[in-house]
Amino acid sequence: MLHIKETIIVEGKFDKEKLKKITDAAIICTEGFNLYRDGRIISSIKKMAEKTGIIILTDSDAAGFRIRNYIKNCLAGKGVIKHAYIPKVEGKERRKAIGGKEGILGVEGMTEEVLEKILTTVTDISYEKEVENPITKTDFFLDGLTGKADSAYKRRRLAQKLGLPPRLSANALLEVINKTCTKDEYEKVKAEL
Repeated sequence: MLHIKETIIVEGKFDKEKLKKITDAAIICTEGFNLYRDGRIISSIKKMAEKTGIIILTDSDAAGFRIRNYIKNCLAGKGVIKHAYIPKVEGKERRKAIGGKEGILGVEGMTEEVLEKILTTVTDISYEKEVENPITKTDFFLDGLTGKADSAYKRRRLAQKLGLPPRLSANALLEVINKTCTKDEYEKVKAEL
């Protein structure tokens, strides 16, 4: 069982049930887009961001990213926010008769091992610690990951090779890489593109 001090933010009750099998962390459900209508949910998230810090763990589909960005914008500098990303895996959850709109698994569809690895990686990160020899926006530009016609394609491939959702913006991808990879690991994966 993972002992995580941060509160984990997920989209739905099935995501919460899945995580309760691997961690004793506090978990808040956004109840999908109900987050936009019920001010108590975002109020609770703000309170926990200031008290324990939060880990946002939403699905890798468009809806998950909308929810993630909404929370990030609502908190705007209040408390500690960490982002955990699940990989893009095609399929459907067992309980569903048909898959989601984008045909990819959500948090509840991930194996416990994958979720443990993702949460362990993000909770081991010290957000105050300065990254030694970070990858920069200039590196991204020189490596063709920004500013070129095929940059978005290259970023999607890089994200996929790192087990991240391909929908990450260039800035989000750069942030995750700097918090989870060494410069050597980045160079090795980049060379495989």
